Amino acid sequence: MIIFIISLFGVITFLLYWLFMSPYSKVFGAFPYKKVNETKKVIALTFDDGPNEPYTSEIVDYLDSRNIKATFFQVGKAVKQEPKLTKRMYDTGHVIGNHSQSHSFLKYFTQPSFRTELQESQAEFKQVLGKEPALFRPPWLFRTPLLLRSAKNMGLFPVSGLFCNNLEVFHVSPEKIAKTAVTRARPGGILIFHDGYNGKGAARKETVESVKHTVSALTADGYTFVTVDQLFGIKPYK
Repeated sequence: MIIFIISLFGVITFLLYWLFMSPYSKVFGAFPYKKVNETKKVIALTFDDGPNEPYTSEIVDYLDSRNIKATFFQVGKAVKQEPKLTKRMYDTGHVIGNHSQSHSFLKYFTQPSFRTELQESQAEFKQVLGKEPALFRPPWLFRTPLLLRSAKNMGLFPVSGLFCNNLEVFHVSPEKIAKTAVTRARPGGILIFHDGYNGKGAARKETVESVKHTVSALTADGYTFVTVDQLFGIKPYK
């Protein structure tokens, strides 16, 4: 009986994860982790939870040195703390996407539609950039029909992706992060790194180094890098 209960709990947990958080699930609507039927070796590097200094600047400086532009899904409250950095990233050609205002899981329950989180963060971005992002990635990739409906009504394009390494935020070695990222790379794919942690300050030196390893390996394998809007042929801002 105990084994049955444990097994049932495991199945239910997996199903809930698949429905609400898996990058592969499209039960509630489109949520792309790659461009379908892409054959060219192009890939989008994306970064969540920032800006977070000095790590975001270190990543940006490295990418700029390689003439690579990436997509940064930023948290509104973090942007408020580092507006000049976000503006500099925008001015140098990196794309800024919306990653909510507070990155609080509680908001999924207190704001089922997530609309206020989206409105507040869009306002924050507009104040800094003079325009609003058209790309949106929900924290933890968690989505519901109500959230996706709010995003659609606000003209936002929801974006998923594959995590570079499921344990990245726990400071595993750069080599391990990069090895998994390269393994998960596919033509037209989207890789997710974290330059912050839930919109708060956090040490991300392993991520900085893993990006260098990943870029070098993928470049050697013939990949070129694009931003998410370029990958899907859409406008990055509204």
